[in-house]
Amino acid sequence: MANLYDIIVIGGGPGGYVAAIRAAQLGFRAAVVEREHLGGICLNWGCIPTKALLRSAEIYHYMEHAKDYGLSAQGIGFDAAAIVQRSRGVSGRLNGGVGMLLKKNKVDVIWGEAAITKPGEVVVTATKKPAMQPQTPAPKGILEPGTYQAKHIIIATGARPRVLPGIEPDGKLIWTYFEAMVPQAMPKSLLVMGSGAIGMEFASFYRTLGAEVTVVEVLPQILPVEDAEIATLARKRFEKQGMKIFTGAKVTKVEKSANSVTATVDDGKGGTQTITAERMISAVGVVGNIENLGLEKLGVKIERGVIVTDGLGRTNVPGIYAIGDVAGAPMLAHKAEHEGVICVETIKGLHTHPMDKAKIPGCTYCNPQIASVGLTEAKAKEQGYDIRVGRFPFVGNGKAIALGEPDGLVKTIFDKKTGQLLGAHMIGAEVTELIQGFVIAMNLETTEEELIHAVFPHPTLSETMHESVMDAYGRVIHI
Repeated sequence: MANLYDIIVIGGGPGGYVAAIRAAQLGFRAAVVEREHLGGICLNWGCIPTKALLRSAEIYHYMEHAKDYGLSAQGIGFDAAAIVQRSRGVSGRLNGGVGMLLKKNKVDVIWGEAAITKPGEVVVTATKKPAMQPQTPAPKGILEPGTYQAKHIIIATGARPRVLPGIEPDGKLIWTYFEAMVPQAMPKSLLVMGSGAIGMEFASFYRTLGAEVTVVEVLPQILPVEDAEIATLARKRFEKQGMKIFTGAKVTKVEKSANSVTATVDDGKGGTQTITAERMISAVGVVGNIENLGLEKLGVKIERGVIVTDGLGRTNVPGIYAIGDVAGAPMLAHKAEHEGVICVETIKGLHTHPMDKAKIPGCTYCNPQIASVGLTEAKAKEQGYDIRVGRFPFVGNGKAIALGEPDGLVKTIFDKKTGQLLGAHMIGAEVTELIQGFVIAMNLETTEEELIHAVFPHPTLSETMHESVMDAYGRVIHI
């Protein structure tokens, strides 16, 4: 039967398309149902285009500071439309690449919105244009809506911005990350509600390009999932750049005028103040796309807005699986991809084990960059570990000095009893590229002794990682 598959994946984002390709590699007949754009939010409206925007801001920053490098540059400026156009072009290129990868692996793509009418059956209807997202036309050669069968159905529908009652984004004055990525003009002032990765990346982008930026965070520290010491250093850097940051504070009301918003902020200390800005970004997290899939009727277990799985992608209903953001935190593309592989290999009957979420790295691509994996110092103590903590500042690293990037820190946390690396936390230039070294070390159950005896190349930023480990054991050399 033409409409019969071994595996149907609902959602063509990072988790979905990777799961489908892995399924094809293992000999399954696989299909992906996608309603809007291959590559999902990450590729089209998240991870990738934001990095393109931030790269433009980074280059602009270096141009502004050309004299620090013995260079001269006059008449420095930027074209907001061209910055956005470059970002969209990067996404478009990769979007097409995902389509080619699926075709190469003989994965069918069905264009439309899917609902699971019963175990083993997916009904796909024509895509309805979402309110907040531009719709991508269905590529040529894509299968049409209809009824499809598969023994295994993987839900990989991702997530969307969380909306707070009374502070709903309107696409003009109050933005989500969709509008923040394609501004028609650069606002002179910006209020960012939420200081997680999304909020701080946009705060960094717009501040670098000259906007007056204010960040309001309800929790006691910005970047709430990060180690407190790293978050404190980040805040100092952001404030030095001119950002205004309020923590332990909450936006309680927003009033709109023709071209600005005025927010009433409860400062958490019994006082209130008003903040007026041309635009506001709501970056208070995301929620899973679990609606209109038929899950309630099928009895699929849902808790706190996400689908419950057993760690291998299996839900409580046989033949139905969930991966990625819709299956819960951490809501990261690389977590979704790995979950997709684990899920499909479990279906195949290969030896698999649940992903250790404590070993999933997190990265924030603001200026300065922030990256981490494992336990924070506070969490390690909370879990009863007797710990050793090592620190090494970028100012003691030759490569960082040569790059003109002396502000940074690498922090490592070890179990004093066993030498196990419990966590690593970094702030500074290119730390999002460095963190994988600690991720590999943790997955290989490397101890401090092995890390100390590893030879790191010189001169590199990675030497800060080595020195941080040595500092935890009283052997640091360069501070």
